[in-house]
Parts: sequence; structure tokens; C-alpha cells
Amino acid sequence: MDQLIEHGGLFALSFFANTLSAMAGGGAGLLQLPVLLFLGLSFNTALATHKIASVALGIGATIRHLREGKLDYKFCGFILLCGLPGVVIGADIIIDIPEGWTILSLGLLTAGLGIYSFRKKALGLTAEPRNRDRLGLIIGGGVLFVIGALNGSLTSGTGLFVTLWLVRWFGLDYKTAVTYVLILVGLFWNSTGAITVALQVDPRWEWLPALLIGATIGSYTGAHLAITQGNQLIKRAFETLTVLVGIKLTGDGIGILMVL
Repeated sequence: MDQLIEHGGLFALSFFANTLSAMAGGGAGLLQLPVLLFLGLSFNTALATHKIASVALGIGATIRHLREGKLDYKFCGFILLCGLPGVVIGADIIIDIPEGWTILSLGLLTAGLGIYSFRKKALGLTAEPRNRDRLGLIIGGGVLFVIGALNGSLTSGTGLFVTLWLVRWFGLDYKTAVTYVLILVGLFWNSTGAITVALQVDPRWEWLPALLIGATIGSYTGAHLAITQGNQLIKRAFETLTVLVGIKLTGDGIGILMVL
């Protein structure tokens, strides 16, 4: 009975976190990772468990978004080519480096993303393609590489970075940007990071089925809501979640630095 309650709680946590994440384009770790730590896992074990579970965010969202059939596959390849090397590098070094200042900086920047989007009332509500020339792609790809490294090394918020970058730099609307993020970051970037981390640290294997099922169903639900409700809801979800993720990461960073 205790195991049933435990796994039911993990399922509910994963469902809720990934529903929100699929609507906003990232941020599932805001809720999921802290709970895994609260349940007694070490940081590295919780990180490995969360990263493997987060792959299901991409699975559920991909199933829903592919039904729309609106992906530019060349652009998909560009995002993967730029981001995946960064993911591998970031995931390979995270186990061995101090994290306080990095998390604090990331938290402040993430909160800034939400505030920026909120102040730009029309940002991401309509598609205005730009920066598709060689220089624009080089700059855009370089930033995606850096975000990929953050995705591999840290736990939450980096999908939100990609969402806003696709909107701000490449001119996508929020709905389209979230589609790319959930499929490419949620499935491909996250699976690459999960494999790299899991090769170094064992996850909590017995918790993964509940987390994976909850994430798959939750991400499908969130993706469906995003598709049917449109850009305004996604923009508000993005702004809310970025500020919350930023506050959480800032608090984590300050807490780690105070202990040192």
C-alpha cells in the first residue's frame, strides 16, 4: 500500500509538472527535481532520475504535435546540430563542478526572460520570420549551443530559454516555438543529456515508471491545450513559469552559496 501511494504521488507530480511545461515550452524541473530531493535522493541521483523522466515530456508532446504536421524539418535539423554537442558537454561536466553561482545567474536570467516577454505585449503572438541569412544562423546557432550546454548541465528552465530565443531571434510565434522545443529539446536534447548523466550516476530506477507515465500523459495534455488555446495562453504560461523558475533557481543558488 505504501508503494502504491508513493508511485501515485510520483505520477501526479510528473503529470502536473509536465502539463505546465508542455504549455509553456519548458520548466518541468521546477517542481519535479525539488520533490525528488525532498524524498531523500542525492542531487546527482535526483538529477539522473529527472533527466530520464523528462524524455517522456518530448514523447507525449511529439505524439500530439506531429498530428498538426507543421514542422520545418531543415530547421529541426539546424536546432539539433547546434544544440546536441552543447548538451553532451554540459551533461559530462555537471557532476564535477560547483553549481551555486551558475544556478544563481541562471535564475536571475530566467526571471528576466519572463519579465521581458511580459513587457513586450505583442512578442510571439504572430510569426515574423527573420535572421535566416548566414550571419543570423551563425549567431542563432551559437546561442543554441550555449543553451544546449546549460540544458545538459542544469535541471530546469533551459527549454524556456530556447522558446524565447526562437521567438525573439528567429521570429517564430509562441505556439510554433513551443512545438519545436517540446519535440527537439524535450525528446532529443533531453534523451542525450539523460544518457550522458546516467552513464555516470545511477538513477532511482524503481521510480521511473510512474514518472515516465505521468510525464507522457501530462505533456500530451499540455500540448493539446497549447494547440487548441493559441498564442495568448502560451505566452502567459511562458511568462508565469519563467518567473517562477527564475525565483526558484535564484533561491537555490543563494542557498548553495550560503552553505559554502
